Parts: sequence; structure tokens; C-alpha cells
Amino acid sequence: MLMESTKIILIAQIVVSVLLAVTVLLQNRAEGLGQMFGGGGEIFRTKRGLEKFLYYFTIALIVVLVALSLLILKLSSK
Repeated sequence: MLMESTKIILIAQIVVSVLLAVTVLLQNRAEGLGQMFGGGGEIFRTKRGLEKFLYYFTIALIVVLVALSLLILKLSSK
């Protein structure tokens, strides 16, 4: 029983990790090559729509990933 739940949690952790990588890659940084080397564009704007959703979804995935990792640690110590 314990081995089955650990296997399910490990699979969930892999799925969350892949989703986290995808959401980080999808976020629009709005930084060109000039920004990379310190060039202008000092415009501050708020996140809206899909960008705001991706931002909060990324934070939620990080929290879930940490919780799953701690749960796996707790189950493995038994």
C-alpha cells in the first residue's frame, strides 16, 4: 500500500515538474537582445490576461512541487 502511494506521488511530481517547465518557458519576458546587454526599455507595466494567469499558475505549481517533495520525504523515512 505504501509503495503504491509513493509511486503515484512520484508520477504526480514528474507531471508537475514538466508543467512547471512549460509555464516558465511560456511566460512573456518582453526582453529583446538589447535588454540582455543592458539597453533601454525602462517601461513598467502590469500583468494582464494570460500572462497574469501563467504567473499565478507558476507560483501554484511551485507550491505543489514543494509539497509533493516534502510528502515523498516523509513517506520515505518510514
